[in-house]
Amino acid sequence: MRQLAAQVHLGPGGQPVTVSRASLDRWIRAWRAGGFDALTPAERQVTPRTDAEVLELAARLKREHPARTAAHIARIIEAEQGWTPSPRTLQRHFARLGLGTRPEGNPPSAFGRFEAAEPDEMWISDGLHGPIVDGGRAVLFALLDDHSRYVPGHRWGHGEDTLGIQAALHDAVKTHGCPRKLYCDNGSAYSSHQLAWSTAVLDIRLVHSRPGKRQGRGKIERWNRTVRDQFLVEIEAVGGVGSLDELNRLFTAWLHQHYHRAVHSETGATPAQRYHAADRTPAPRPDPALLRRAFLWREQRRVTAFATVSLHGIL
Repeated sequence: MRQLAAQVHLGPGGQPVTVSRASLDRWIRAWRAGGFDALTPAERQVTPRTDAEVLELAARLKREHPARTAAHIARIIEAEQGWTPSPRTLQRHFARLGLGTRPEGNPPSAFGRFEAAEPDEMWISDGLHGPIVDGGRAVLFALLDDHSRYVPGHRWGHGEDTLGIQAALHDAVKTHGCPRKLYCDNGSAYSSHQLAWSTAVLDIRLVHSRPGKRQGRGKIERWNRTVRDQFLVEIEAVGGVGSLDELNRLFTAWLHQHYHRAVHSETGATPAQRYHAADRTPAPRPDPALLRRAFLWREQRRVTAFATVSLHGIL
């Protein structure tokens, strides 16, 4: 037995293993008592440590609205019960019940891990289509700070047009100052002459992603998914909202009371803490005259025979 214990053996997967003398003696005693069947490892008996009522509550919340993520359900349970299982525990529980797939059945896309070195070095923007409000599709234009994941500006409106991004950018630079770079896609709202004029006047470098290449846009895609999974899912659960004003009011409350105060999984800090860090260099804020000049609308229109002109369908 001592010689066998001193040797190196091949394991089931072909890897070298050693077996102690105590293990060999235990196996021999088991074989003598019950034959080869006694050498088969017994199935593990794991007693659940999570309260069955809490798991049932989590499953009920998931069935009620399948778009809710495990992390979002964990926050709901913690608010109601005072404690919650980890999101990973809930994910395993949903998988056992067949509730683990997302409604569309597709996994989220993965992107790279570039990050700006400091706040206001680069803002990222995109349009997110939301619910039907007042007979039209609501679209969110948000500006996401690449370094901190803070949202300095946003606006819900009707349609993915230049007016929406202009309104969001105006409020953002008026409150927080001008970023060095604005990174966005090639949609019509972002490729307009008006946005190019505004950014040029404010000395913001406007950068468009390459058509068909989504690399570098992972953070804004993840932000859009957070909005869907944590905000829009609850708007749908209560039957929607009555107006864009109400949608903007509820979104602003969720943004400042929850999102900006929640610790981000990648940065290890809340977006508000990272954006308003004590050692940051404040972004330059435009004076009122420059801000007004940057957002004056510049369009060429033909005067009709009735001495009227139209802009965005308005006489």
